Amino acid sequence: MSRGSKSKTKYTTVSIPITLYNRIKNLIQDTGFTSVSSYVTYVLREIVAAHEEAKYSEPYTEEDKKRIIEKLRKLGYLE
Repeated sequence: MSRGSKSKTKYTTVSIPITLYNRIKNLIQDTGFTSVSSYVTYVLREIVAAHEEAKYSEPYTEEDKKRIIEKLRKLGYLE
């Protein structure tokens, strides 16, 4: 390792519809999120963590499923 180098995280590109991108861009204005990418990363980490946790805990209740579906719908992933 060279002096002063930091451990770098590797990234990949995920495509989302432009309309969803613009909705998120408007949503995050005046928040702590500095970019659409940082917000989407945050949301996806939360969703993935919830799914991983579900493997080791009680299954989702019907209310949980409805809430998740509604969140995904609001984010534009479901119609």
